[in-house]
Amino acid sequence: MKPKVMILLGSASDFKIAEKALDILEQLEIAYDIRVASAHRTHEKVKQIVLESTLRGVEVFIGIAGLSAHLPGMIAANTHRPVVGVPVDVKIGGLDALFASSQMPFPAPVATVGIDRGDNGALLAAQIIGIYDEDVRKRVSTLRQGFYEKVQRDEYQLLNNIEGNYYTPVKIEMPSIDKGLFPVSSSENSDSETPMVAVIPGSYSDMKIAKKTTMFLERMGISYDMNVISPVRYPGRFEEYMERMADVKLFIAISGLSAHVTGAVVALSEKPVIGVPCPMRMGGLDALLSMVNMPPGVPVGTVGVANGGNAAVLAAEMLGIGDQKLENRVKRLKSKSSDFG
Repeated sequence: MKPKVMILLGSASDFKIAEKALDILEQLEIAYDIRVASAHRTHEKVKQIVLESTLRGVEVFIGIAGLSAHLPGMIAANTHRPVVGVPVDVKIGGLDALFASSQMPFPAPVATVGIDRGDNGALLAAQIIGIYDEDVRKRVSTLRQGFYEKVQRDEYQLLNNIEGNYYTPVKIEMPSIDKGLFPVSSSENSDSETPMVAVIPGSYSDMKIAKKTTMFLERMGISYDMNVISPVRYPGRFEEYMERMADVKLFIAISGLSAHVTGAVVALSEKPVIGVPCPMRMGGLDALLSMVNMPPGVPVGTVGVANGGNAAVLAAEMLGIGDQKLENRVKRLKSKSSDFG
């Protein structure tokens, strides 16, 4: 059995966060390896682990680090495989590590998840592997359903303890999940007609960044659909679109302010979701924090503010796991070649 996921810790003290990732990978029956290597103190060790692991078939890397947290970025610099970054709270609430992980230059993206969210880092890695592994994808769906059922159990326990005289519960018939949590496509399109990626800007003001994303998807030869639609303004249309896009490989959500788009997409799909924060207010910090700090079970792989190009590269890295031609294009891009043929 060969590991599909390589986890690197910047310090042994990060293991408490890594344990959350190991638990998810064990539940999903995904083989993994784990090492401790500092980007600053053991530079050559990190590089050797990444290069050897890539050659030996590792499909996804997870870098877990705090403080300046350059480890995920160093991993990304030395592989064409997708890298998931898990910032660790050591100082100032982990914001230093979050910025170091997410704000990567083109073309070295890191799919950053929430601070201390080792569980979401592992789940995102599993979703990426599940793009081409049906068994893993089914196990991810089952795990996601388990999170749903936990919320239901927690609600039941909480409500049973309410003893107020004026507590008057409303009778609500809850929707059935017998057929699964996520929309099933009603499209009759063949695989060749289904786009690989759905790009969803939340507003026309996000189109400048969305065009960067689609430009690089075009250059990498990745088919896509794009629809500007807000789940807040048009929730019905949004859900209909998600149903039509149920067969895509992954989603790229582009949004500013409270970034509802990413939350709505990840709630309605078990596929990987890449988030691109837009700098409409506060330099994009509000959108970045809204995208990245998702609760357990619903990860968003967030790239840097306004970095639509890195979102496309990250999508190509994910899709390249099962597509040799695309993998070669990513290699050429990351070696600074301009030939995308």
